[in-house]
Amino acid sequence: MASLYTKTKLYIEDNSKTWDDTKVSLQNDGSGDYIKTWTYSFDKPNDSKIAEYETAGNTAETNAGIDATRRSQYGSWESQMEMIYKDQKNGTSTFKDHCDKVRSDNPKG
Repeated sequence: MASLYTKTKLYIEDNSKTWDDTKVSLQNDGSGDYIKTWTYSFDKPNDSKIAEYETAGNTAETNAGIDATRRSQYGSWESQMEMIYKDQKNGTSTFKDHCDKVRSDNPKG
């Protein structure tokens, strides 16, 4: 189940805005998360509107996890630059092959 933060963020982006901590805050008083404050110029989403973002929210959260895994497997920018340099010097495709493997090992849905 996607978090309220993710679903609210997607709703805000669908209204051509970005998350702004001065305009929205979430809270949990022990019985679940809710939108505590809302000062955007467009309507605060109700529960049914937030529920419409469940699938997109799940996808966004899954892809964020995949992105984090990919970043760790790509290696440091220094090692990537070294691969690119050696590929240019030797006419090889080590860097491209490495990136293709990371992507195929961690596909996005």
